Amino acid sequence: MNKKNKKTKINSYLVFCLDTELFAIHVDKILSILEMKKITKIPESPEYMKGVINLRGEVLPIIDSHLKFSLPPIDITMKTSIIVLEIETAENKIKLGLMVDKVEEVIQIVKKEILPPPNIGTAFESKFINGMYKKDDKTFIMIIDIDKVLSIKEIIDLGDLKINEIIESEKTKKEEKTEEFIENEKTKKGDKLKKQKKEEKIKKDTELNKTDSE
Repeated sequence: MNKKNKKTKINSYLVFCLDTELFAIHVDKILSILEMKKITKIPESPEYMKGVINLRGEVLPIIDSHLKFSLPPIDITMKTSIIVLEIETAENKIKLGLMVDKVEEVIQIVKKEILPPPNIGTAFESKFINGMYKKDDKTFIMIIDIDKVLSIKEIIDLGDLKINEIIESEKTKKEEKTEEFIENEKTKKGDKLKKQKKEEKIKKDTELNKTDSE
């Protein structure tokens, strides 16, 4: 085949913002993008793991991208989003949610336009960075190798958390607290009713005594 006729390889990337920097992940790794949801905290989980959410019946671990990339904890705003990803390891695939400050856009990048990753001048761990893309004279986008964001040990640790069992345990505790609250309310209502009847009896007896004295 003539090299001149060979098609230039173009890839699609989702661009998002962390702090003041722009990052991109290949769209092949992205399953969906969610608005912020209620996150259930998991005891004894790594600091970067915010907790889990229920995604269509599936328990999804949620990662604070700020903490994972050595930044201060993320500030949740109206623009905060969760990128649902599928990460590959040598043994399996796992799904997780990555909290980001803001989702920007999907862009097309020609492979030959991807520059080598920076050696200095960035606060983010370079082992996560595949390369850089110069969008314009003022804008650089760091391309993340999402499969390297979690180490094998971290993935094993996530598995060891037994998330489903913890969720069931938390659910049971919540149900027990609800039942306890209902019982307390019943007791309070019963005590109130007894007190009300007692007051009515005292009032009635007082009126009877008053009538007898007259």
